[in-house]
Amino acid sequence: METISPHVSVSLIKSLSSLLVSKMPIDKAEWEGYFDESGHLVKSRDFISSNILDRGLDPAVRSEAWKFLTGYYSWRSSHDERLTIDSMRRKSYEALCNMYDKIQPLLETEHRDFMQVRSFINSDLQRLYLRDAQGYAIVDKKQLEKILLLSYVCNTEAEYQQGFHEMLLLFQLLVEKEHEVYWLFQFFLQKTEHSCVVNIGVGKNLIMLKAVIAFMDPIFAKHLEGKSRVVQSLFPWFCLFFQQVFKSFDDVWRLWEVFLMGMPCRNFQVIVAYTMLQSVRDQILRENMGGDDILMVSHNRGLLPSGCCLVP
Repeated sequence: METISPHVSVSLIKSLSSLLVSKMPIDKAEWEGYFDESGHLVKSRDFISSNILDRGLDPAVRSEAWKFLTGYYSWRSSHDERLTIDSMRRKSYEALCNMYDKIQPLLETEHRDFMQVRSFINSDLQRLYLRDAQGYAIVDKKQLEKILLLSYVCNTEAEYQQGFHEMLLLFQLLVEKEHEVYWLFQFFLQKTEHSCVVNIGVGKNLIMLKAVIAFMDPIFAKHLEGKSRVVQSLFPWFCLFFQQVFKSFDDVWRLWEVFLMGMPCRNFQVIVAYTMLQSVRDQILRENMGGDDILMVSHNRGLLPSGCCLVP
């Protein structure tokens, strides 16, 4: 099993703290300067990744840059090749939708799991409420439901998890076209499957988190051990890749793009979780908190992205 060496944990924690420090992000003019006239990158992937890690992306750049980070586009593609790729993605998505429409009646009558998942999705979406500054609803719930169901049908290993609708929402806000939303979400799940997919990576992350806590903070580790399965109760952080923890969508996008680059280390999400625990460590010890209380106090420091309200 792959692990994080505790000896490098301190420097990685410092890397995390620097992520959300305000620096001038890569803006549209600089991003366009990374390409030649044919649309090929003239800067290396390592150069771009290092700059994204250090400075982040301007919102005007993020929608295109994420297509490279997720694998939607090849880093070696030209402008014309990207047009072809986008057309191929759109046609593939339309074919998947047609397939789904044909088998949906069979799924509804023969597969109890499908009906249960659809019920979970509908319940989650009913609580999702997002409006712009003028008060207009900006969430296309029908599109979210369609993509979540299609994703469930097409991915046997990536079971639907409560909160996936909020993850998908960030992709809906990131790009305009439905097929782009679908494929970016799929590529993100593939890139992070060893971290956030329950059947594959969440258990591994929890084991590594427990080991890091034991090495870095034995007193805290002893408290958590006495509360029984506290670390295991933190699985939502990994399942949803911390989407519910940070105060703004920009902070979530900023963190996710670092995960997508695999920097500064492959299992950086474990250090993120450890740092989050440390931010409320003293309160946890002082108030003798257990698992659910730890989740609550961590989230209360910035549970929902600004502008997002889950209506009970």
